[in-house]
Amino acid sequence: MFGDLYERALAGERCFIRNTDGRRTDLPLQRWLGNHPGDAPFDDAVLAMCDGPTLELGCGPARLITRLTRRGVPALGVDRSPRAVALARLWGAPALCADVFEPLPGIGLWRTVLLVDGNIGLAGDPLRILRRCRDMLAAGGNVLVEFDAHHHGATTMLTRLETDERAGPWFPWATVGVDHAEEIAERAGLRLKDIQVIGDRALASMAWV
Repeated sequence: MFGDLYERALAGERCFIRNTDGRRTDLPLQRWLGNHPGDAPFDDAVLAMCDGPTLELGCGPARLITRLTRRGVPALGVDRSPRAVALARLWGAPALCADVFEPLPGIGLWRTVLLVDGNIGLAGDPLRILRRCRDMLAAGGNVLVEFDAHHHGATTMLTRLETDERAGPWFPWATVGVDHAEEIAERAGLRLKDIQVIGDRALASMAWV
């Protein structure tokens, strides 16, 4: 989805996110790499809620899966970026280079499924990705989903990656506010259990209905 520019960003080139409304922001690569000190409380809270074998969809360089693995927790990250998966494996995290909507290992067996760092917006279809999380979940398990703490409702728009010299193709992406968490959980066949606001980020815990 992100394509070549994302691979180049992971290699160190500065990259931006451009929306069709004209906004351009830095790609939050340091957050995904675990190098942003302000994100430590959020990451710690996520990890504390991981119970048993854990799957992360859209793991990027897999900072969370890396830490779980070091603790001896069975875990797997899934991402479409070959470079992100290579970085994850370099750090010792089990990671699979695949589309999250393709057949994946352990369907219906994972105790925790992670969907953080904006990945509720994957493919511009939050309901589809949440249903995918539910399908991967074992009975009695939880899906941990990050929502936008400042956005209201759900918005889908076209987005692309840019550098100062190049622009990638447009692709759909969604932003889902935490006020929409209960409604979308119900539509996906999940039950909203809890919401924590950690700094400027919101984390929801969901379970099978």
